[in-house]
Amino acid sequence: MFLRSVKAANGRHQYLRLVENYREGDKIRQRVVVHIGRKDLLAPHLDALVRILQADQPAPAWVSAPEVSAPQAWTWGPILVARHLLDSLALGPILDGTRKSLRHGQPLSERVFPLLANRLTRPGSEHALASWLEDFYVVTAQGRRWMPEWKPARRVKVSFQQLRLWYGTLDDLVVEKARIETAIWQELRDLFSIEPELVFYDITSTYFEGQGPAELGHFGYSRDGKPRNRQVLVGVVMMDGWPIAHHVFAGNRLDKTTVGEVVEDLRQRFGLQRVVFVGDRGMVTLKNVELLRQVEQGYLVGLQRRNRKDIPHYIEQAVARNDWQECPVGITALEKAIVPRTRVQEVPGKEPGVRVFVVHSEEREQYERGMRELSMERARKELEALRGRVEKGELKEAEKIGAAAARVLVRNHGHRYFGWELRKGQFHYFEHPVRFPCEQACEGTYVIQTEEPGLSPVEAVQAYKQLNEVERGFAHLKGLLEVRPVYHHTDDRVRAHVFVAALAFLLDRALEKKLRSAKSSLTSPAAWQALETVRCVEVEVGNRRKLCVTRGSRQAAEVLKILRLSELDPREPPEGEETVM
Repeated sequence: MFLRSVKAANGRHQYLRLVENYREGDKIRQRVVVHIGRKDLLAPHLDALVRILQADQPAPAWVSAPEVSAPQAWTWGPILVARHLLDSLALGPILDGTRKSLRHGQPLSERVFPLLANRLTRPGSEHALASWLEDFYVVTAQGRRWMPEWKPARRVKVSFQQLRLWYGTLDDLVVEKARIETAIWQELRDLFSIEPELVFYDITSTYFEGQGPAELGHFGYSRDGKPRNRQVLVGVVMMDGWPIAHHVFAGNRLDKTTVGEVVEDLRQRFGLQRVVFVGDRGMVTLKNVELLRQVEQGYLVGLQRRNRKDIPHYIEQAVARNDWQECPVGITALEKAIVPRTRVQEVPGKEPGVRVFVVHSEEREQYERGMRELSMERARKELEALRGRVEKGELKEAEKIGAAAARVLVRNHGHRYFGWELRKGQFHYFEHPVRFPCEQACEGTYVIQTEEPGLSPVEAVQAYKQLNEVERGFAHLKGLLEVRPVYHHTDDRVRAHVFVAALAFLLDRALEKKLRSAKSSLTSPAAWQALETVRCVEVEVGNRRKLCVTRGSRQAAEVLKILRLSELDPREPPEGEETVM
């Protein structure tokens, strides 16, 4: 039943009627139960009327609009989803282990959770966590909210007690790293039936502000473009798209020197007696291939095109034949107007049992040709300017002219495409008759090598392409998760800092896999950002307060639907224990 207001025929008064719905056959009809009276005359008796209609239910208390306010609101969506993903991977019990290390009455899993959620949303230092907790509604599994603790205005504004809690959590975490990673691998293997066949490994660097720790912090090749900053190397091992382990090496280690250590760790700690090790062109050298053979491990590696003299021979062999095999096209490629092809062909290797696959990608060829033409145009402009300087007599000595030409060719990779000579005091440049055609022949082509007899050429290409998953993982680690710059000055704290980022990356991959399985167009970074529109709002109605949750944007609703999260309200905390700290 419901009330309906109708206007009289003369238009002067409105009348209230009590109406009910009823079914007649397969149709829903309405009928008037009773005519109540004029609306203006009944207005003073509205509370009594509603109370009569509700029978034994108490009448609602009516308040005026100025008595309703929303004094505070906090970001809630990412915290809700991070907790859901943590529970789905059983990460809480894994972190706590058999003995719970309590600080401020909270086990390790509850103390690590704010650090993980911070990495996934607004990465910052342990000092910055207090400001982050002001904006985000972060609660324990029991519903108790983490509150920031501030000191009176000083240089360090966060209370030392809270800082000691976070630093103590890092210390507790790094001690348990080996156990936690092994337990995570076992959980992932059982949950998703992962077959330990292909192991993907790649490495990157992350730099320090300041001196960094004594053991790990060293100068080395910087992928961040920070050669003047000390750094560490971070290696990530992935299997079936899941990060199962990570390693922190000194900043001056060469990438190729880390492979043996990682393979031994997989055998000793994870019990993987034989896997196929997949690495990029700079990772698995001839020495590492021999090492993998000695320990009876498989490998699938890309070969460096410019540093191996046999690469042009392999490519020539493939071009001379016409038995290329088509590779499956990816989702991104299918969306293009002209779908680019990827083809593969097996050619004879130079050693017994070694299989070599030459792969040609039209998409990669287009990209590499564009980059080559851009480099050639830049080099050509600078070489033309150099020729003009020689003609004007600004450069006369052959040594200086040669040094200037070398700088130009090195700066723009011009030595791959151009040659030069000095004839009768005049500078001449030209397309190199050997190197330039070789570069053109290699565009869009790469070569991979393995000794796995059971891999077909197409399967080998698909497996090697999964290295992109690791590269995207590094993009998350260094972009979304912001492991850099690192401000810690002890080796174990740096290891713990990277471990927190690795655990957050694990949750991020879990979300990414959920989105992909649902065929969503959202990426995990876009999903985390969309979830920030789901807010906890404190509403004051008269003298009462209530915590309400907004539904967020359309993208946020899509993520929540994919994760099957319908209960959005935070858990009610135990009475008298509403907050932590």
